[in-house]
Amino acid sequence: MSREVQTLYVAEDEDDIRLDRWFKRRWPHLTHIQVEKMARSGQIRVDGSRVKPQDRLTAGAAVRVPPLPEANPRKPGDLHELTERDIAYAKSLVLYEDHMVIALNKPHGLAVQGGTKTTKHVDRLLSAWGEGMDRPRLVHRLDRDTSGVLLLGKGPEAAKRLAGAFARRQAKKTYWAIVIGNPKPSAGQIDMALKKTGINDFEMMRPAEPKDPKAEPAETAFATISRAAHRAAWMALRPFTGRTHQLRAHMAAIGHPILGDPKYGDDKSRELSGPLKLQLHARRIELDHPGGGKLIVEAPLSPEMKAGFNHFGFSEDEADEDPFEGVRRMR
Repeated sequence: MSREVQTLYVAEDEDDIRLDRWFKRRWPHLTHIQVEKMARSGQIRVDGSRVKPQDRLTAGAAVRVPPLPEANPRKPGDLHELTERDIAYAKSLVLYEDHMVIALNKPHGLAVQGGTKTTKHVDRLLSAWGEGMDRPRLVHRLDRDTSGVLLLGKGPEAAKRLAGAFARRQAKKTYWAIVIGNPKPSAGQIDMALKKTGINDFEMMRPAEPKDPKAEPAETAFATISRAAHRAAWMALRPFTGRTHQLRAHMAAIGHPILGDPKYGDDKSRELSGPLKLQLHARRIELDHPGGGKLIVEAPLSPEMKAGFNHFGFSEDEADEDPFEGVRRMR
């Protein structure tokens, strides 16, 4: 069993997900019957209230998670704690830390949460700060192959305030990406609903008609920072909504897929990408600090993004601090 009751927060890209699906995403080994039993007995609660497995969750909601059975029950004497090397690695990712917040520089290729085939992930590494109340809490997510700023809340109150800021779209997120070609206009906004197709590793977001019952509204602002002739452009992207793969799906939908993207790229972008990995980096987050004032964190370029910058001749000093200053959502 996991050893204590946890309070976890529904991420912004999980808005409107069913409770049972939310549990299965995080703990794939749980059966539907186990989730149903915990919900029926009141062990699972959302914002303090009883729920049914089919109830839908809203972004920022607090989910009470009772002690859960483990996928592979450990034998007495098994070592499951982090090694000193794991702890040192976790601490090496810290960009900023105070009594309420930790900001990590998540590397390319490291998943935020585990799954059936994923044993090394950020969520596991959080034990480096302790267990129970000392264990930091995830308040948003990044794709496995997206590098950059990942915020964590220290303690339930800090996590609740941070999760609320993401859920209410109050966090200003700036991503850097390298895309094929030169988007025209060079700056603007994409207001295009998306819907999930496929499952698990084959899950993709595709453009959808707004009236489609499975469509999720999605809005992204974009601005060109620099160009490598007509071949590629270094873009700043700001998601106003938090859909799965939103930036990757939106850029592909307007004909300028992000380079190094095996899922949303086309033949031309794959050819131009060559050996480059996904050229998408969560560069900057600005939001209200849960203890008061502003929190602004920037992540240095990952080795994978540096490879892209070097290949196309981009220089970091070409970028403004906030290329979206004064830009507002279209609706």
